[in-house]
Amino acid sequence: MEKEIKINVSLDDKNVPEKIIWNADDSNIRDMPVRALLMGLWDHNNKDTLRLDLWTKDMSRDEMKIFFYETLKTMADTLERSIDDERIAGDMRDFCAYFAEKMDIAEKPDS
Repeated sequence: MEKEIKINVSLDDKNVPEKIIWNADDSNIRDMPVRALLMGLWDHNNKDTLRLDLWTKDMSRDEMKIFFYETLKTMADTLERSIDDERIAGDMRDFCAYFAEKMDIAEKPDS
């Protein structure tokens, strides 16, 4: 079985993303506009991470701060699930709280 995820990026004349649309065939995500994406892919042959970091020109600085904060929190959850190390994931969550404070982002109550 295969699943497909599609990301379409419209660029302006200077190759700056104007619009990002994504679709995932195994969910209800159809032609969903987003303002940013961070994608990391593990190249096991070269033991290196390949990255795709894009954001549209209408992504605000405040939105970017929140996006990074929420991405870091999600990474802590993924780290805990993937290597089963609650301690280091907790340390990462502590950093997320520090990051939110320094970036002047109010943490959500469930944090």
